[in-house]
Amino acid sequence: MEFAFSDEQDMIRESAESFLADVSDSAAVRAAMASELGHDPALWQRLCGEMGWSAIHIPEAHGGLGLGFVELAILLEQMGRRLLCSPFFATACLATPALLLGGSEAQRSRWLPPIAEGSLTAALAFSAGRGWDATTLGATARAEGEGFVLNGELAQVVDGHGAGLLIVAARAPGSSGLDGISLFAVAADSPGIGRWLTPTLDQTRKLAHIELNNLYVPVEALLGPAGQAGALLQRVLQLACVALAAEQTGGAQQVLDLSVAYMQERQQFGRPIASFQALKHRAADMMLQVECARSAAYYAACVAQEALDPAGDPAVAAELPLAAALAKAECGEAFFHCAAESIQLHGGVGFTWEYDPHLYFKRARAGEAFLGAPSWHRERIAAALLDAPQAGEQP
Repeated sequence: MEFAFSDEQDMIRESAESFLADVSDSAAVRAAMASELGHDPALWQRLCGEMGWSAIHIPEAHGGLGLGFVELAILLEQMGRRLLCSPFFATACLATPALLLGGSEAQRSRWLPPIAEGSLTAALAFSAGRGWDATTLGATARAEGEGFVLNGELAQVVDGHGAGLLIVAARAPGSSGLDGISLFAVAADSPGIGRWLTPTLDQTRKLAHIELNNLYVPVEALLGPAGQAGALLQRVLQLACVALAAEQTGGAQQVLDLSVAYMQERQQFGRPIASFQALKHRAADMMLQVECARSAAYYAACVAQEALDPAGDPAVAAELPLAAALAKAECGEAFFHCAAESIQLHGGVGFTWEYDPHLYFKRARAGEAFLGAPSWHRERIAAALLDAPQAGEQP
């Protein structure tokens, strides 16, 4: 597995870094935070039309660029550096994989082209708010006539308040575990859907609460066979963990850069505080955390690419559950550690509104818990390793 970027990937990274430095500075982030939508629609159109980012890993047959998950991770790392406020994560990293992996050709032809051109945003709604496992669903789906009736409440839906398309996970009454789970692609303005914003710590990423009240959906909305989407939802959440890990890596890098720049400017006892050995050690520890996070994120992105590619290596794709859990745990903790250190290294101004470290701190804390806390992912890794056959044992 090759970890060095190609010339094309380097070009994607450089263009993303330069573009986002201009359009997602501190003032732009704060303006988006204060808006009800949570992002600037004009900037979203530039991201999609001018840069083509919403199309990056959508197949060319459906209006996309046909690139891979590594290229997606490169964009997400730069978005994380600049705290980009946009529906990109919800659309490209939560909803689009569900369509790519579970949608029929007709469904992909209907939904992917408008996503690729930026005229449609999407969100994944599944959690009841009691956990992040694929089995903790908040909605039920009861067969009725030629379709299904959905009821329930779905919490912590990223950018769900403004999305045009909802990928809704629901289970058959009486089912449990991964059995009986179905995914539905539903227009967000369908009768029976209520949506409102949820107040959160991290104002740079909007979360919504969604209520389904006797929502009728036709059988054509099903992604795959009814009651058999549990494994699909699990795979989508694993891919989302990898995407979030790449974003967190970018955030960790940026708070390190902000801290070093501040320490070089701040004078104490007649010299920059960056010259103090104790602070150098703390910055070096932050850099180590960032590099470990980056390694974990891009290894997982390479595995995710094999899992998404119909012609991918099945042996590598089988590593996705562990790679995603490792990346989410490592990158979440690295980002939070670096954000907390950045506040300390900025001294008394670190948590004031005028300086940016507190924005990263809040994103880091919220992201650390989103899609599962590091301890939860480590439990999954431990369980998988302990259950795996040991040398000399029969599988």
